[in-house]
Amino acid sequence: MWFSKPVSLPEPDDALPGRSQPIPTSSHHYINGRAMIGPCPQGLEELMVGMGCFWGAERAFWSLPGVYLTAVGYGAGYTPNPFYEEVCTGLTGHNELVRIWYEPGVISLEELLVVFWQRHDPTQGMRQGNDVGTQYRSGIYVRTEDALARAETSRDHYQQRLTAAGRGIITTEIQLDVEFYPAEAEHQQYLAKHPAGYCGLGGCGVTFDD
Repeated sequence: MWFSKPVSLPEPDDALPGRSQPIPTSSHHYINGRAMIGPCPQGLEELMVGMGCFWGAERAFWSLPGVYLTAVGYGAGYTPNPFYEEVCTGLTGHNELVRIWYEPGVISLEELLVVFWQRHDPTQGMRQGNDVGTQYRSGIYVRTEDALARAETSRDHYQQRLTAAGRGIITTEIQLDVEFYPAEAEHQQYLAKHPAGYCGLGGCGVTFDD
């Protein structure tokens, strides 16, 4: 049944219209109580990643030293302020994302990307395991040209590791200045609220370094 979901992005003119106002979401992080609404605080940097279902992907980052805040949401598509049910149709073009605000003096972009590469399979195209659809594609989304170049360097290194292990070609999209639409409150820090909840996240068994 899960193969019936769209595995190609819609054309912009075919995307759902969305809405002009943000949808309701959590005001504060369930684990650390920090405010989730507003711009990235001064002195922090932002990384967004798509790794499949965002419940498990968020958990991979929220306890890392230097990570100030995580949030889940939608981005890299066309529909403004979508609801989860709309994203699931494949007609928004969005990916399920984790937004990470981090202290660059404590944890680097490169260190975050090691977690990203090793905790999912970036060679699967529009899917992650049994989760099939455009919202589950692998992606890295950054805010500066420097971060873009560093992400591409990280990808190229991991591709060498995958090739040496006999694995496939990375399908991860890497983009600059993607707009992030926070997901509904029920999805934020979902696996902290429901520890036995679904998590389809799994790596491909290839480490970033020896």
